[in-house]
Amino acid sequence: MRRMKIIPILFPLLLMQACTGQIETTEPALQTTPEKKQQADPIRELYDQYQSNTTPSISSGTVSNGSLKNGRIFPFKGPNFIYFDSTSYLNKHAFTHEKVNRTVLATYQTFESILPAFEFGLMECSNEHGGKIWPHKTHQNGLSVDFMSPLLKNGISTTDFNTTGLPHYLMDFDENGIYTEDNHYSIDFNLMAQHILELDKHAQKNGLKIDKVILKIALKDNLFTTEYGKKLKASGIYFATNLSELIDSLHDDHYHVDFSFAN
Repeated sequence: MRRMKIIPILFPLLLMQACTGQIETTEPALQTTPEKKQQADPIRELYDQYQSNTTPSISSGTVSNGSLKNGRIFPFKGPNFIYFDSTSYLNKHAFTHEKVNRTVLATYQTFESILPAFEFGLMECSNEHGGKIWPHKTHQNGLSVDFMSPLLKNGISTTDFNTTGLPHYLMDFDENGIYTEDNHYSIDFNLMAQHILELDKHAQKNGLKIDKVILKIALKDNLFTTEYGKKLKASGIYFATNLSELIDSLHDDHYHVDFSFAN
């Protein structure tokens, strides 16, 4: 069993996952008996439910005290990305402002040609109407997104942990980005930096900017010494520098991005 961060505040996440389990999201096979209908796919039904909404999104307040109106839900899975947990998705934690939604999806589309065989992991965003989303202190107005840290296995890109689910938040990486349970795995800092730069590029096209990135402070040196990390440091994108011990320890398996409106 993989060793993970022992943080009491997140134990209920594991309990919730154990109780509900992961829901199959692949398309069910057609029934051979004519009178039998295709098995329902609650994830697809949830996504389809919101596709007719074309009313402009409204983000009110701040990421730590705000709300969201007419947000957009991400697809659970795309050509090169997957939302990390079905329980979280069905609890409607994959909503953002429409401009954030377009930014993130356009960034993934860019990587379809850059890294056609790689699958990114998208993590929690905001509730349908924003507001508090336990256990996050932010994510309240549709302008926050958690992105799974891309990983290497023996120096080669891997997606081995993309479907770990809610326990992914408890995975533990040391100060050099090495997975503490299995040192064959490490954070791909260069790809992380490249992803953030592409996010910033598409954010600007959508009238947004990256307001803040939260990453475990001890990992920033590793990030900024890579090829794209040097460009990221030169870009001036702000990385949080003063985090509580708890918040800092939680941001090694993923990086949190807060967007804001450019004007």
